[in-house]
Amino acid sequence: MKIVKFTFNPIQENTYLAIDDNKNVVIIDPGCYFEEERQLLRDYISKNELTVKALLNTHGHLDHIMGNAFIKREYDVDLYLHEADLVTMKMGGRSAQMYGLNEFEDSPMPDKFIKEGETLTFGDISFEVLFCPGHAPGHVVFYSPKEKLVINGDVLFKGSYGRVDLPGGDMQTLKESITKKMFALPDNTLVYTGHGPETTIGDEKKSNPIMW
Repeated sequence: MKIVKFTFNPIQENTYLAIDDNKNVVIIDPGCYFEEERQLLRDYISKNELTVKALLNTHGHLDHIMGNAFIKREYDVDLYLHEADLVTMKMGGRSAQMYGLNEFEDSPMPDKFIKEGETLTFGDISFEVLFCPGHAPGHVVFYSPKEKLVINGDVLFKGSYGRVDLPGGDMQTLKESITKKMFALPDNTLVYTGHGPETTIGDEKKSNPIMW
């Protein structure tokens, strides 16, 4: 499985494509806000002759769902979200107004709710769902033991962790998600973050300030 990263929108969110050898692709947290960003994503998918199989959200914060409506309209695939983050997703329009993002398009509602322990498979793309709230009440991460990687949204960052001052955030819950779920993964697991560069579980276990 190949992971391709795009960094989109004024909040500099990382959007991911998970691609298998048969050119199936799953889009995770599409943050494309500007038309040129949507076109960049469209061109990449078209040029590489990819077949879009699904749209996954780690959580429903504004910057991670900016492209949901576009992806649904363009590729007519199911949108997956944890039910506990539906309220977060519904706040997108209000949050966009606060940030002056007047071109924000509300996300369609999820087609399917995902749960802890579920395995999502699309072609040869497969992810285990881990429930990791704290940054958002319904936050999940997508873990591939075979590929030794996790796409973790805004739970864990390189040398940092997700903010907890937004509605539904809670520091103790986030700390438990990181120390009990994320840090239980093998040290060589590559962590694809919602903002900034990649890291590994081993590196973060050594020095992440969530431990202090």
